[in-house]
Amino acid sequence: MNLVNISKANYDDVSKIYADGIKTGCATFETVVPNWEDWDKAHLTFARIALMHNNNMLGWAALSATSKRKAYRGVAEVSVYVAKNKSGKGIGTKLLKSLIKVSEVNNIWTLQAGIMEANKISIKMHINCGFRQIGYREKIGNLNGKWLNNIILERRSKIIGT
Repeated sequence: MNLVNISKANYDDVSKIYADGIKTGCATFETVVPNWEDWDKAHLTFARIALMHNNNMLGWAALSATSKRKAYRGVAEVSVYVAKNKSGKGIGTKLLKSLIKVSEVNNIWTLQAGIMEANKISIKMHINCGFRQIGYREKIGNLNGKWLNNIILERRSKIIGT
């Protein structure tokens, strides 16, 4: 297995994994996979990684800025998606740990994640990677006619911004 950067060239694989995540109903409030241009604008260029094995993308992870304010330049939101039928194999954990390293090399001091309450696997993975629950948003979003709760997790770097 090897890590590669996400680019326009491999975005079709990213979008397929993203589409499968949307279909689960507990990975994102998004209902449509964005095109490359929109996805590209929404994610930090230094923090877009995919895990590959035999030319197959197993999952991807990326960071998005949380604010345009200078004071929050070191705060980013985490996205981690694992390919359908690859859950439980440590792929998400490998991606998240790699993303944490990339974030610290690039002076990110706080990582945030907003995870649907029903996505217990993702919540556990984030906690196992050093995140802690800092909030609970009740019925924060409506997906397909159902109001869903969101768990807010945060990881503060021990080496950046101390």
